[in-house]
Order: sequence, then C-alpha cells, then structure tokens
Amino acid sequence: MKIKTVEIFKIELPLIEPFIVSYATYPNMPSIITKITTECGIVGWGEAVPDEHVTGETLESTYAILKHQLAPLVIGENPMAFERLHEMMDKAVYNVPAAKAAIDIACFDIVGKKLQVPAYQLTGGRYHHKFPITHVLSIAEPQQMAEEAARRVEMGYRSFKMKVGRDVASDVARIRAVRERVGHEIAIRVDVNQGWGNSANTLQAVRQLEMLQIDWLEQPVRADDIDAMVEIKTKTTIPLMIDEGLRGVREMREIIAKRAADKVNIKLMKCGGIYPAMKLAHMAEMAGIECQIGSMVESSVGSAAGFHVAFSNKAFTSVELTGPLKFSKDIGDLHYDVPFIQLTEKPGLGVEVDETILAELTNEQCVVAQ
Repeated sequence: MKIKTVEIFKIELPLIEPFIVSYATYPNMPSIITKITTECGIVGWGEAVPDEHVTGETLESTYAILKHQLAPLVIGENPMAFERLHEMMDKAVYNVPAAKAAIDIACFDIVGKKLQVPAYQLTGGRYHHKFPITHVLSIAEPQQMAEEAARRVEMGYRSFKMKVGRDVASDVARIRAVRERVGHEIAIRVDVNQGWGNSANTLQAVRQLEMLQIDWLEQPVRADDIDAMVEIKTKTTIPLMIDEGLRGVREMREIIAKRAADKVNIKLMKCGGIYPAMKLAHMAEMAGIECQIGSMVESSVGSAAGFHVAFSNKAFTSVELTGPLKFSKDIGDLHYDVPFIQLTEKPGLGVEVDETILAELTNEQCVVAQ
C-alpha cells in the first residue's frame, strides 16, 4: 500500500461565538485539511491547526510546508510505516508539528480503514470507555462567565476550563464569580495561557485561589520558563499543568527531570500527531505524571484523532476536545453525548467528511500527486 495523492485544503471553520484567550481573539478558526489517497483507493483525512503563539506556525507557512515539502516527500511511501514517515519528515523540516500532524492523522485514518479497526486499536486498544466533556469558558467579564457556566450546568456539564490571563486581579474575580455561581460540586480548571508571565505574578494569584478548590492551574507563566513552574509547584497546593511549555520529547525530558508539573497537556498539533503523542504519553506514564489530550479547536477530524489517543492509554485522565461543539458548521460528524464523549467502533478515525461543506469552507486548495 502506497500513498498516491495528497490534497490540501485551507479552510475557515465558522465559530458560533468568538473564541477568546489571553493572547488572541478568533472570530472563526482557520484550519488545514489533508486528504490522502492510496494506490488502492483508501482515503484518509488529517488536519493541521497551527498557532504562531504556540507551535510557531502560521496558516500560510503550514500550507506552504505541506504543499512544497511534506506532501511530495510522502508520495509513494507506505502509510503504515509511522516511524519511518516521521523520521523522513523530521529530517526534511525542523519542528512544524501541526503540518506533520496533518500527514500523521490521515495515515492513521488510512491504516485503520485498511485493517477495518478503529484508530485506537493501532495505539494500544480501548482502555477508557468514555470521558466527560469539559466546557471551555472564553475570557469575558466575571458575571458574564458565571452566567454562561450556570447555563452549561443546566445542560449537564460538570466541569469547566476557564480561560484567563488578562491580569491577576481581574482573573481572580472571574474565577471567584464562576465558583460562587456553580458551587463546589462542579470542577473548575484554570488556563492562563502564559498570561501571568512569571512566578511572582502567579504566586500572587495562587494565594487568593487556594480556597476555591481549583482542579489545576494550567500554564500561568511563559512557555519556556520551566524553572518558574518548578518554583510555583513548591509553593502551592494547587496542581499545576504544563501546556505550551510541552511540545516534544526535549521538553518532556526537562519536565520529568525537574518534576515541573503534576499534569501535562499533550496536543497533537504541538507534537506532530498521533504517533508522537503516544511517545510523550508513555514518557509521562513512566514518570508518574498524568496526561490530558487538549485541543487547538480542531474540526471533527483533528478532535477524533485526539480522542483515539486518549481512549487507548491509561495515562490520560482528562480530555478537552470540544472544537466541533463550538462550530456552526463542521466538515465532519463526530458525535458528542453531552456531557460525555463515546467513540464508535467505525474503522480509522470513525469520521465521515462532508466534501460539499469542505468545498464551501475552502479558501485555497492544491493536489500533490505522483
């Protein structure tokens, strides 16, 4: 089985509401979809959602890298040879993890369809039966976030990720408002997206948050400041999660060596896809660090890929893959049973792509063939 063609689609996924984090506001979510077809006619779908603030890639650079470097590289290769494919891509282009994820995910989709098994059977088999869905609250005024949280509780949600990172005082007010509104039975996770900058600001915040029963505090400081995470971890009882500070094996080694976090947020777009994500999960498991599969707000394609990783490995204790729930129109049909996600037994990613909607959302496309 060999790869015959790679089709690349630059699209824009329409959000129901703008997605607001500490460093950017997204009115819609730009994405790149790959469609890889083998010589025997099997089609696999992949996705790249680059972020210049996190992966160091832009939509334009990712499209160009796929078109001119990675897609031509994998033409004629066996999509089942995951290790070889990643070695080839790594030798050809340094970093660019979201671009590599678009190839990796499509290959897992192909192999699952070829063998007629769900993708999670390729990464360890089914371990988890289902995961609760965590609703993500974009940054807004305290009462606005509290009101949205209350509405979501009525819909069945039992956990929230709060996006903060504007400044310590207003962020603490946001967290307090949500906690007071939903009570203490609802789980709250706080994601700062590097917004507090350093350990001094973060320690000011955690002293005010200690009594609010926060599940964990995610990436409060700059991504590369692992030592600041170490300092904070020694001075608070709130569990710490590293997100932007973890991209690949090099960062994971440092996090493990310094015991810099209680939990790590593995994202396929940060590490290069399903295959590298499994390697990171195994490293974390050996070090006794819990894992989460996180989202760059992908469509059904990228979100399904993340779920397959999480469902097949016991190191994953939470998932945050809610992109499809945020779109008014999606290219795929990943199904959510709010407040849970339960994967089907369909082969590959288990997602059917509507090519009519894909064409409607596409701004630019190309085909790379033999």
